[in-house]
Amino acid sequence: MLNNKIHYIEIFLLTIFEFMHSLRSIKFFIYFLPFITVLSSCRSEFKGCEYVAYFGGEVVNPNNPYVLFCKDNEVIDTLKLDENNRFFTQFDSLAPGLYTFKHEPEYQYVYFDKNDSIMVRVNSRDFDESIVFCGRGEEKNNFLMEIYLKNEKDKYKMFDYFDDNFDNFSKEIDSTFANETTFYNTKKQEIKWNEDFDVFAKAALDFNYYSKKELYPLVHKIRTGEDLIDKLPANYYDYRKTIDFNNVGLSNYAPYVMYLSHMLNNMGTINYHNHFSEKDLALKTNINKMTIADTLIKNQKVKNNILNNIAFTYLLEDQNMSNNNTFLTSYKKLSTDKSKKNEIITLCNAIQMLKVGGTLPEVPLINTNGNPVSLSTLTKPNTVFFFWTKNAKSHLEAVHLKIMTLKSKFPQYNFVAVNVNDSEEDWKATLDNYKFKGITEVHCSNFETIKNKWAINKIHRTIILDNKGVIKNAFADIFDSQFEENLK
Repeated sequence: MLNNKIHYIEIFLLTIFEFMHSLRSIKFFIYFLPFITVLSSCRSEFKGCEYVAYFGGEVVNPNNPYVLFCKDNEVIDTLKLDENNRFFTQFDSLAPGLYTFKHEPEYQYVYFDKNDSIMVRVNSRDFDESIVFCGRGEEKNNFLMEIYLKNEKDKYKMFDYFDDNFDNFSKEIDSTFANETTFYNTKKQEIKWNEDFDVFAKAALDFNYYSKKELYPLVHKIRTGEDLIDKLPANYYDYRKTIDFNNVGLSNYAPYVMYLSHMLNNMGTINYHNHFSEKDLALKTNINKMTIADTLIKNQKVKNNILNNIAFTYLLEDQNMSNNNTFLTSYKKLSTDKSKKNEIITLCNAIQMLKVGGTLPEVPLINTNGNPVSLSTLTKPNTVFFFWTKNAKSHLEAVHLKIMTLKSKFPQYNFVAVNVNDSEEDWKATLDNYKFKGITEVHCSNFETIKNKWAINKIHRTIILDNKGVIKNAFADIFDSQFEENLK
């Protein structure tokens, strides 16, 4: 009987989901909520299934054939897409809380209360902006998406305000925060969500605001040259007193983690920087940030997440092997994360494999005909690998123009463009649109593999092989003013 009920719910939800193709507004779908609510709430009919939940949806233009359902970065279930690029699953016992669904390399949050039945539609080509939730639990999740998109849009406008004087900056961010608070209070009253969800809803609002305040003195100095540290009001950082730095529930929530990172960047700044080289300053600053985190954060889970965040960012920025080893010594003393899945250890291993004189590890690449390509056919003496994605349009144009200039200056070099983070279809369509000439174009069919083996986390990364076909510099920045020195 129960299995029949579940099967019926699945069919009904997927049938209703067909309507999402033609929806012009989310409000239209609300008319179907009573049906979904009745069918997805098994509590009234089946004893002992208070925590049964359903999750399904559709991925338009999928990058791969599955969706990952995760909790605290751990995969709970791998949901395979069917022939219509849809997925559906039942959880017999799903604890209420915040989860993530991933369609690599993108991810987003989804919140479940008891007996929620949530459907999501997403287009991988415009991941965040395309997400629409429907079903029992939709209002809370659509609210989180609205807040997220508001914050992302706001992020791009902030740089102009960071240039401004303190009074104008404060007026702007306080006004924006007041408007968002009004929006939050209105939605909270309409949806009537519980306190457990409110923790995440309020965090998305507050920590975006706090992050701006942490970033202001640093970004202002970088962009204008003006040091405001001694000019800020005495109570400027008073909001820090209200923050729980040991909040385990938020330890994997991006607004909270990003705020702590910004705060530590601010607190860890070394003002007597003229005493050090740029690379030594980066080393000392990041060790300082980890030390402050160790003092400030006592909860091991929260602390390890923050330490990993600091380490991950630093190790991808500074590829001085001696400094890396010094940094890792400090990291290992402070971190208690001994798991085999520790991303920092994985990253360090990848960096070690990319040291000068080493051989570039094999990764899955295909040519424009869709055929596999081995590195041996690409790694001629004097080879430059550079990277691009259609999602960074300005970069893909700029980097190809840069390469065309380099080709004329250094004809002895072979230049290979590696497309990452796009589908094969999108990659070929982009090439057809631009028609780049004289450059070997390949596509990486597995982003996770190239990210892990070649430590690709910055699109500006360039890998240079010498006249013997071995690594000369695996961490060059093609837009660095000294880049051409690597080719001489």
